[in-house]
Amino acid sequence: MKYTFKDFKNDQNVKWCPGCGNHSVLASVVRALPEVCEDRHYDKENIVFVSGIGCSSRFIYYMDTYAFHTIHGRATAISTGIKVANPKLSVWQATGDGDALAIGGNHFIHAIRRNIDINIILFNNQIYGLTKGQYSPTSKLGLVTKTSPYGTVEHPFNPGHLVLGARGTFFARSLDSELQLNKEIMLRAAEHDGTSIMEMLTNCVIYNNGTYKDFSDRAVRADRTITLHDGEPMLFGKNKQKGIMLDGLKLKVVKLGENGITIKDILVADSHSDNIGLHTQIADMKYPDFPVALGVIRDVKDMTYDDNVRDQVIDVKKKSKIHSVEELLHSGETWTVK
Repeated sequence: MKYTFKDFKNDQNVKWCPGCGNHSVLASVVRALPEVCEDRHYDKENIVFVSGIGCSSRFIYYMDTYAFHTIHGRATAISTGIKVANPKLSVWQATGDGDALAIGGNHFIHAIRRNIDINIILFNNQIYGLTKGQYSPTSKLGLVTKTSPYGTVEHPFNPGHLVLGARGTFFARSLDSELQLNKEIMLRAAEHDGTSIMEMLTNCVIYNNGTYKDFSDRAVRADRTITLHDGEPMLFGKNKQKGIMLDGLKLKVVKLGENGITIKDILVADSHSDNIGLHTQIADMKYPDFPVALGVIRDVKDMTYDDNVRDQVIDVKKKSKIHSVEELLHSGETWTVK
C-alpha cells in the first residue's frame, strides 16, 4: 500500500505549548514513515511507537500507529521486549533527556551496548518540562532552575559521547527546526540494523527558552553548526570558507586559503568509519570552539541482540530432544502416584 503522511497522523489535538520544538519533530516523523514503509516493505501495522513519561512522551498520542505508553524511564526496556518478542516490527521510541538519561539511564546504555534494532528519538531540551522546570542530566552547568535556585553544580551529559562510550553503532543529531535533515536522519535510522539514537535539540519555550540560540538562530547557524554528509568535506560557514581538519589526532578549525590550507586538507565526513575515537571527537564539538555537528555522525554494522537471540533459540531447538511441555513433563525419571 502507498502511504502518505496523513496515514500516520491522527485527529487528536496536539497538546504541546505553541512554539515547542516537539511539533517540528512530529512533522518530520510522519513525513518519514511513508518512505520507511516503502523502502522496508512494511505495512502500517508493522510500526509501533513506545514512550516513557514527559512532554515528548505524549508523542504516541498523535501517531496513528500501534503504541505503548510506559512508565518513567522504562520505555527502552519495553521497546527491547517488543523487538525481541516480535522481530518483524519496526520499533520507535520517543523519550526525553530526563526520561532516558536520568531514571532510564541504565536501560538506555544497555540497549545501546546490546545493539537492539530499535530507533530512539531523544528529545533534548535540557530541562524537565512536564514536571515544571527542574534541571535535567543535560542542563548546562550553572543553570538556575526550580531545583537549582543557585545554579547547577554538575557537569551535564553529552548524549553523543555517552552513546559512543557505550559503543553505539548509530548516532545522529539535529535541531528541531531542520525538518528535511530530520527526515533524512530518520530514514537512515530505519535502515540501520541496530540501536539508532537520534538526538533532537528541541526548544522548551516555557522553562528553558533559547537554550540553543547561540548556534541555532538563523543569523548565526551557518557559522556555528556543520551538517555532515558522507563523502563530502567538512566545510561550514555562510560561504563554506571554514572547515575541520585533523591536526595530529585532534580536530582543528581552519580557513581555506590561510596558511596554505586547501580543500584537500579538510576532513571528509565518514559515518561508516571504524574510527570511533574520531566520531566521539565530532560528537563532542561545541560552540564557541567548534561548530556543533548535525546529521549522522556514526553508522556502522555490528551484531544485534535480537538477531542473536533468534539464532540462539533456533539452534537450541534443533539440538533439543524435547520439543513440547508434554515431552518435558514425561522426560527423565517419572513415576505414577496411586
